[in-house]
Amino acid sequence: MTIDDAPRDALRGGPRELLRWVATGAAVSRADLSRLSGLSPSTVSQRVEALISQGLLEEAGAGRSRGGRRPRQLAVPTGGAVVGAIDLGAHHARVGVLDLSGRVVQARTLPVRIEDGPEAVLGALLAEVATLVSSDPTAGGGAVAGGSTGGALRGVGIGIPGPVQHSTGRIVSPSRMPGWNGFDVAAFCAGRVDVPVIVDNDANLMALGAHRTAHSELDHAVYIKAGTGIGSGVISSGRLHRGAQGSAGDISHCRVVADPAPPCTCGNAGCLEAVASGAALVTALREQGVPVSDLTGVIRLIDDGDRQATALARQAGRAVGEILAVVVNFFNPQVVAIGGRLADCEPLLASMRATLYERCLPLATQTLLIERVAAGQDLGITGAAHLVIDHVVAGA
Repeated sequence: MTIDDAPRDALRGGPRELLRWVATGAAVSRADLSRLSGLSPSTVSQRVEALISQGLLEEAGAGRSRGGRRPRQLAVPTGGAVVGAIDLGAHHARVGVLDLSGRVVQARTLPVRIEDGPEAVLGALLAEVATLVSSDPTAGGGAVAGGSTGGALRGVGIGIPGPVQHSTGRIVSPSRMPGWNGFDVAAFCAGRVDVPVIVDNDANLMALGAHRTAHSELDHAVYIKAGTGIGSGVISSGRLHRGAQGSAGDISHCRVVADPAPPCTCGNAGCLEAVASGAALVTALREQGVPVSDLTGVIRLIDDGDRQATALARQAGRAVGEILAVVVNFFNPQVVAIGGRLADCEPLLASMRATLYERCLPLATQTLLIERVAAGQDLGITGAAHLVIDHVVAGA
């Protein structure tokens, strides 16, 4: 059983939670960790020593005495050890390095052409990770082929805007990524880095980043990523839920009621992505004779109160709400949060919220939070970093 597979109750006082308490300042000593976890001092000490030996925690001097020997303070190392993170989109990628508490050290947004293929795109992004780590004054050594990225690099997390078989790191039948089907991202990267590379769907990483950032106290949550495409990530019992093959939360190809039902890139018609994604809104406006080239133009029209664009946004919000109503009634989450570029589209959000309240059972929405994802563009790389940190901690 891996740390991602373990029930939440079994994780209380586990290495990941001990690390999180120190990283957030909730605990600064072994005594604090023992109090928070309910574990014996000897058990906590054993787990802390394992984390220290892995370079995930360090002793940072003596704390204030409460009548006995002064406790040794604990801290997450702020220099040296970092993780790389890549959040790949259809047209842009966010690349960053983060410390072991999940704090962004450096990050950049780069233009990409997904149609250039996996070798060219991933090779360039790994090189950018190398550049970011080598520019960190605390790093040194060489962990990425072709670049000096620092022996302190502990791993790289990569988010892909398409279905990913998480156990293998292989992309499976992506709808908007020509030339990527069947590509083994993990194997390709293994030839270029000397650290673990973990690959997942971008919506899953946004969900993990949003949950750790804003809702870590909640056990059950659904996070929607709505941009050029549309998808969602599911948190169950406090952990990312992927299902049997990694496709849990993929709402993009659920069918919605639409007349006429527009064709989808997957070959079916009437899929949520064909009706409510940013790409679908661009297509629909062009068919109505509105000269718009991309999602930025759509959002600009909506902000300006354009009648056609606003009506389409409301229709999209109702479609998303219809699918989410099934999810909420079935799964009963504590929060539904929407992120991505369409999250700031108020007509879409209002229609989604109204449809959820209309279609869901009262018990399911009685205490349900329906909101925008609070944090911004670094959620994807934050989730990717936590995926790597969890992997490293699991081996401590």
